[in-house]
Amino acid sequence: MASKRPAEDGASEPKTKKHRPGFKVGPDNLPDGVHRRKVIKIKKDLIQKAKIKKSYAKIKAQTDLPSEPTPYEPLEPASQELHPDRQAMLDEPEKPTLLPSQEQSYSQRPQQQQRRGKRPAYFEKEQAFAEQKKAEAEARRAEFERRDREKKGKIEERERFRRTMAKARTGGKNGQRKLGKESQVLLERVKRMVGS
Repeated sequence: MASKRPAEDGASEPKTKKHRPGFKVGPDNLPDGVHRRKVIKIKKDLIQKAKIKKSYAKIKAQTDLPSEPTPYEPLEPASQELHPDRQAMLDEPEKPTLLPSQEQSYSQRPQQQQRRGKRPAYFEKEQAFAEQKKAEAEARRAEFERRDREKKGKIEERERFRRTMAKARTGGKNGQRKLGKESQVLLERVKRMVGS
Protein backbone atom coordinates (compact mmCIF):
# COMPACT_ATOMS: atom_id res chain seq x y z
CA MET A 1 0.00 0.00 0.00
CA ALA A 2 1.35 3.41 -0.95
CA SER A 3 1.95 5.95 1.74
CA LYS A 4 0.44 9.42 1.66
CA ARG A 5 2.36 12.16 -0.04
CA PRO A 6 3.98 14.54 2.49
CA ALA A 7 2.56 18.05 2.58
CA GLU A 8 5.02 20.63 1.30
CA ASP A 9 4.70 24.14 2.70
CA GLY A 10 1.02 23.42 3.28
CA ALA A 11 1.25 24.17 6.98
CA SER A 12 3.02 27.47 6.47
CA GLU A 13 0.29 28.90 4.18
CA PRO A 14 -2.45 30.78 5.99
CA LYS A 15 -5.93 29.40 5.47
CA THR A 16 -8.05 31.55 3.21
CA LYS A 17 -11.29 32.81 4.66
CA LYS A 18 -14.33 31.49 2.85
CA HIS A 19 -16.86 34.05 1.61
CA ARG A 20 -20.06 33.66 3.58
CA PRO A 21 -23.18 35.08 1.98
CA GLY A 22 -25.54 37.08 4.19
CA PHE A 23 -28.53 35.48 5.83
CA LYS A 24 -31.83 35.22 3.99
CA VAL A 25 -35.27 36.26 5.14
CA GLY A 26 -38.18 35.10 3.03
CA PRO A 27 -38.10 33.63 -0.49
CA ASP A 28 -35.75 34.94 -3.20
CA ASN A 29 -38.32 35.18 -5.97
CA LEU A 30 -40.72 37.70 -4.42
CA PRO A 31 -41.84 40.42 -6.83
CA ASP A 32 -41.14 43.99 -5.83
CA GLY A 33 -44.17 45.04 -3.83
CA VAL A 34 -45.72 45.03 -0.39
CA HIS A 35 -44.47 41.57 0.61
CA ARG A 36 -40.93 42.20 -0.63
CA ARG A 37 -40.73 45.49 1.29
CA LYS A 38 -42.01 43.74 4.41
CA VAL A 39 -39.27 41.09 4.12
CA ILE A 40 -36.63 43.81 3.62
CA LYS A 41 -37.94 45.66 6.70
CA ILE A 42 -37.78 42.49 8.82
CA LYS A 43 -34.21 41.84 7.69
CA LYS A 44 -33.14 45.42 8.51
CA ASP A 45 -34.74 45.13 11.96
CA LEU A 46 -32.88 41.87 12.63
CA ILE A 47 -29.58 43.43 11.55
CA GLN A 48 -30.22 46.47 13.77
CA LYS A 49 -31.01 44.29 16.79
CA ALA A 50 -27.88 42.22 16.21
CA LYS A 51 -25.75 45.37 16.05
CA ILE A 52 -27.26 46.64 19.30
CA LYS A 53 -26.60 43.31 21.04
CA LYS A 54 -23.02 43.29 19.77
CA SER A 55 -22.33 46.85 20.94
CA TYR A 56 -23.94 46.09 24.32
CA ALA A 57 -21.71 43.04 24.73
CA LYS A 58 -18.62 45.17 23.94
CA ILE A 59 -19.60 47.85 26.46
CA LYS A 60 -20.37 45.23 29.10
CA ALA A 61 -16.97 43.59 28.55
CA GLN A 62 -15.17 46.94 28.83
CA THR A 63 -16.85 48.15 32.02
CA ASP A 64 -16.15 45.01 34.10
CA LEU A 65 -19.26 44.99 36.27
CA PRO A 66 -18.77 43.61 39.79
CA SER A 67 -19.89 40.02 40.05
CA GLU A 68 -21.37 40.30 43.56
CA PRO A 69 -24.57 42.35 43.88
CA THR A 70 -24.68 45.44 46.07
CA PRO A 71 -26.53 45.02 49.37
CA TYR A 72 -30.06 46.42 49.59
CA GLU A 73 -30.33 49.69 51.47
CA PRO A 74 -33.88 50.59 52.46
CA LEU A 75 -34.99 54.10 51.57
CA GLU A 76 -36.29 56.47 54.19
CA PRO A 77 -40.04 56.07 54.71
CA ALA A 78 -42.31 58.47 52.85
CA SER A 79 -43.59 61.41 54.84
CA GLN A 80 -47.29 61.73 55.60
CA GLU A 81 -47.41 65.39 54.55
CA LEU A 82 -49.41 66.29 51.44
CA HIS A 83 -48.00 68.33 48.61
CA PRO A 84 -49.03 72.02 48.92
CA ASP A 85 -50.88 72.01 45.56
CA ARG A 86 -52.83 68.90 46.52
CA GLN A 87 -53.68 70.41 49.90
CA ALA A 88 -54.96 73.60 48.20
CA MET A 89 -57.08 71.54 45.83
CA LEU A 90 -58.64 69.62 48.72
CA ASP A 91 -59.35 72.83 50.67
CA GLU A 92 -61.20 74.69 47.89
CA PRO A 93 -65.04 74.33 47.78
CA GLU A 94 -66.55 71.71 45.48
CA LYS A 95 -67.99 72.77 42.12
CA PRO A 96 -71.29 71.27 40.97
CA THR A 97 -70.58 68.29 38.76
CA LEU A 98 -71.64 68.76 35.14
CA LEU A 99 -72.53 66.05 32.69
CA PRO A 100 -70.01 65.59 29.89
CA SER A 101 -72.58 66.75 27.33
CA GLN A 102 -73.18 69.97 29.30
CA GLU A 103 -69.49 70.48 29.90
CA GLN A 104 -68.60 70.61 26.24
CA SER A 105 -69.96 73.67 24.51
CA TYR A 106 -70.68 73.91 20.81
CA SER A 107 -67.76 76.29 20.31
CA GLN A 108 -65.26 73.67 21.45
CA ARG A 109 -66.43 70.92 19.08
CA PRO A 110 -65.25 72.50 15.80
CA GLN A 111 -61.85 73.13 17.38
CA GLN A 112 -61.48 69.43 18.15
CA GLN A 113 -62.34 68.55 14.57
CA GLN A 114 -59.78 71.06 13.30
CA ARG A 115 -57.12 69.62 15.59
CA ARG A 116 -57.73 66.16 14.22
CA GLY A 117 -57.00 67.42 10.73
CA LYS A 118 -57.56 65.69 7.47
CA ARG A 119 -57.72 61.92 7.50
CA PRO A 120 -55.02 60.27 5.46
CA ALA A 121 -56.31 59.29 2.05
CA TYR A 122 -54.55 56.07 1.26
CA PHE A 123 -56.06 55.57 -2.16
CA GLU A 124 -56.32 59.12 -3.53
CA LYS A 125 -54.71 58.25 -6.86
CA GLU A 126 -56.88 55.17 -7.31
CA GLN A 127 -60.02 57.11 -6.42
CA ALA A 128 -59.14 59.90 -8.85
CA PHE A 129 -58.45 57.33 -11.56
CA ALA A 130 -61.78 55.58 -10.84
CA GLU A 131 -63.64 58.91 -10.97
CA GLN A 132 -61.98 59.72 -14.29
CA LYS A 133 -62.93 56.30 -15.70
CA LYS A 134 -66.50 56.72 -14.43
CA ALA A 135 -66.77 60.16 -16.07
CA GLU A 136 -65.43 58.79 -19.36
CA ALA A 137 -67.89 55.87 -19.24
CA GLU A 138 -70.76 58.30 -18.53
CA ALA A 139 -69.73 60.49 -21.48
CA ARG A 140 -69.56 57.44 -23.78
CA ARG A 141 -72.98 56.28 -22.58
CA ALA A 142 -74.51 59.74 -23.17
CA GLU A 143 -72.98 59.88 -26.67
CA PHE A 144 -74.30 56.39 -27.45
CA GLU A 145 -77.80 57.35 -26.26
CA ARG A 146 -77.75 60.55 -28.36
CA ARG A 147 -76.69 58.66 -31.48
CA ASP A 148 -79.30 55.97 -30.81
CA ARG A 149 -82.04 58.62 -30.51
CA GLU A 150 -80.94 60.23 -33.79
CA LYS A 151 -80.86 56.87 -35.52
CA LYS A 152 -84.33 55.93 -34.26
CA GLY A 153 -85.66 59.37 -35.27
CA LYS A 154 -84.28 59.02 -38.80
CA ILE A 155 -85.69 55.50 -39.14
CA GLU A 156 -89.10 56.69 -37.91
CA GLU A 157 -89.08 59.67 -40.29
CA ARG A 158 -88.12 57.43 -43.22
CA GLU A 159 -90.93 55.01 -42.36
CA ARG A 160 -93.44 57.87 -42.08
CA PHE A 161 -92.30 59.22 -45.48
CA ARG A 162 -92.61 55.75 -47.07
CA ARG A 163 -96.14 55.32 -45.68
CA THR A 164 -97.33 58.75 -46.91
CA MET A 165 -95.83 58.12 -50.38
CA ALA A 166 -97.51 54.71 -50.51
CA LYS A 167 -100.81 56.32 -49.54
CA ALA A 168 -100.35 59.08 -52.14
CA ARG A 169 -99.53 56.59 -54.93
CA THR A 170 -102.66 54.55 -54.39
CA GLY A 171 -105.30 55.53 -56.80
CA GLY A 172 -108.31 57.56 -55.85
CA LYS A 173 -111.90 56.74 -56.67
CA ASN A 174 -111.22 56.72 -60.38
CA GLY A 175 -107.69 55.10 -60.08
CA GLN A 176 -105.69 58.32 -60.57
CA ARG A 177 -102.72 59.22 -58.27
CA LYS A 178 -103.26 61.85 -55.57
CA LEU A 179 -100.81 64.51 -56.71
CA GLY A 180 -101.62 66.94 -53.85
CA LYS A 181 -100.50 64.49 -51.16
CA GLU A 182 -97.56 63.26 -53.24
CA SER A 183 -96.34 66.82 -53.88
CA GLN A 184 -96.38 67.64 -50.15
CA VAL A 185 -94.17 64.62 -49.39
CA LEU A 186 -91.79 65.38 -52.25
CA LEU A 187 -91.57 69.05 -51.18
CA GLU A 188 -90.54 67.99 -47.64
CA ARG A 189 -87.95 65.66 -49.14
CA VAL A 190 -86.44 68.46 -51.26
CA LYS A 191 -86.37 70.84 -48.24
CA ARG A 192 -84.48 68.22 -46.26
CA MET A 193 -81.96 67.68 -49.06
CA VAL A 194 -81.37 71.43 -49.52
CA GLY A 195 -81.28 72.12 -45.77
CA SER A 196 -78.57 69.52 -45.11
